[in-house]
Amino acid sequence: MNINYKERIFGLDFMRAVAILFVVFSHALWIFPDASGSFVDVLHLVGVMGVEIFFVLSGFLIGRILFRIFTKPDFKHQDIHYFLIRRWFRTIPNYYLALLINIGIVLYFGRELPDSIASYFFFLQNAVGGMDIFFTESWSLPIEEFAYILCPFLLYATLLFNLKIAKQKLFLFVTLTILLLFLCTKTIYNFITPSSDMNDWNINLKAVVLYRIDAIYYGVLAAYLSLTFKSFWLQHKNLFLFIGITAFLTMHFWISSQSIIIKEYPFFWNVLYLPVCSICIALSLPFLSQWKVTSTLGLRFITNLSLISYAMYLLHYSIILQLMRYFYPIESLQFSEKLFFTFVYIFLTVILSYVFYHIYEKPMMNIRDKAYFRKKYTKL
Repeated sequence: MNINYKERIFGLDFMRAVAILFVVFSHALWIFPDASGSFVDVLHLVGVMGVEIFFVLSGFLIGRILFRIFTKPDFKHQDIHYFLIRRWFRTIPNYYLALLINIGIVLYFGRELPDSIASYFFFLQNAVGGMDIFFTESWSLPIEEFAYILCPFLLYATLLFNLKIAKQKLFLFVTLTILLLFLCTKTIYNFITPSSDMNDWNINLKAVVLYRIDAIYYGVLAAYLSLTFKSFWLQHKNLFLFIGITAFLTMHFWISSQSIIIKEYPFFWNVLYLPVCSICIALSLPFLSQWKVTSTLGLRFITNLSLISYAMYLLHYSIILQLMRYFYPIESLQFSEKLFFTFVYIFLTVILSYVFYHIYEKPMMNIRDKAYFRKKYTKL
């Protein structure tokens, strides 16, 4: 891969790398089904936070792009089209290939496909409720895809009313409206859904589009702040990082020490917990978005891991780990053998994801920069 490492923002690459490692390591618990204790609890937590980091970071990146597009004097609907084309070439080809591989695996195993299989092709598998136990890590992709559409649609719609309001303020208004809307959907869920356990919460709220699009828009709000209050954003980056880390650790210490369980505190878990986590992650962005390094020590590894993170996300669990467990059952393995199994799982995930990125993902992304798309959608 021809990469100019020094021009990349190391802090954001670091976020992606940490996020994907959190997810991959947490799913390694499938190799140790009887494991328990504090370390296991931490792995479960970092697995959840890995995806939340991806959400906030994705929102930050697309928010900065959309803000610049929307606020330029010659903004036109073709700009939105080109934005969507670029995002879809980034996400959809990988998703569909991974989906087809998952379908092939199920058929090879001689199992039945879920009745909802058609919904996976339209990113509707978890639109309003929990999804089937099939390609389970795909739950985050519909949230991303609908988030990509929602903000551009609302931004363009505001212009149809010819409001005498600066575009910067319209952007903020749309972002805050989306955040409020999905805070309301979670509140409604809290009042209409009986208190449950964390497994139900994980399936029916955390992984459902109707309740989760706001996770991405905390990143969009951070993007707005970074572009409209640049000096404040830069001057207080260390303070924001400290507040974010402190708030996150304090909340989880409180949850653990006071036994804040969902049956007794449903409003906290259903409405407040995930937004607070998103805000804590977003508070790290002023520091991380300015963190650049010039030394190559560790830089290449982190950057390359960041580049293949999407491939790793799609391949690591339902494809690589499921096939490994099918051909090499772990039930009779000793603990040391399971550790070796885990090492092989992580090694294969990295290597196969690198190959996947190099021969498929990157060539697909290159198509979006072809002159045809630039001329058609931007009139360049």
